[in-house]
Amino acid sequence: MSVVLEPVGRPLLRDTAHRLIREAIVRGDIPPGTVVRDAQLAEQLGLSRAPVRDALARLADEGLVKTKPQSHTRVTPIDAAEVRDAAAVVRAMHELAARTAVPLLTAEQLTAMTEANRRFAAAVRAADADAALDADDELHDVLVRACGNRAVAATIGRYTPLIRRLERLRFSVPAARDSVTLHERLIEACRAGAADEAVRVTTEIWHELEQLAD
Repeated sequence: MSVVLEPVGRPLLRDTAHRLIREAIVRGDIPPGTVVRDAQLAEQLGLSRAPVRDALARLADEGLVKTKPQSHTRVTPIDAAEVRDAAAVVRAMHELAARTAVPLLTAEQLTAMTEANRRFAAAVRAADADAALDADDELHDVLVRACGNRAVAATIGRYTPLIRRLERLRFSVPAARDSVTLHERLIEACRAGAADEAVRVTTEIWHELEQLAD
């Protein structure tokens, strides 16, 4: 039996196209309502149309674009109900990650969380929403990786893109400083081995996003 394998280059190009287009949508460089065309995007990215079409299909599955067959693909608006639903799922996964990970955390991982929050605080002070998002991801990813549950990581990865535009808005305003304090409380609970408290703080962190959707 012969085995057909996909060339190595194609999935890498597809992933790159997906990441770059998604980042442009999240940053607002491609605003909601914009009609996007694979040929134009491929030209801008210096790619063929095939990986761009694959990327747009993934973005449609993530809810960031909507495709009308035989017509066009358009960047979706921020839909409050969809964001609330996605944020609730992401919150539940982070709660599970916190509960599972806290007893397993090493001193090195706790230090990584502290350093990530330091970078987050600096980014918030500088009103750098992109850097704040990166640092926030780094902090929470410590718990996600430590919990060792691949389904948790996959679910968070699946639904985070839908809430990312709203997260970016949250970290663009002075009120984002409250998140620094919440992170500090989360790290303190983790350091104390207090899984229940870590879950409570995690819930509070993600409820803020759900309320912002309203």
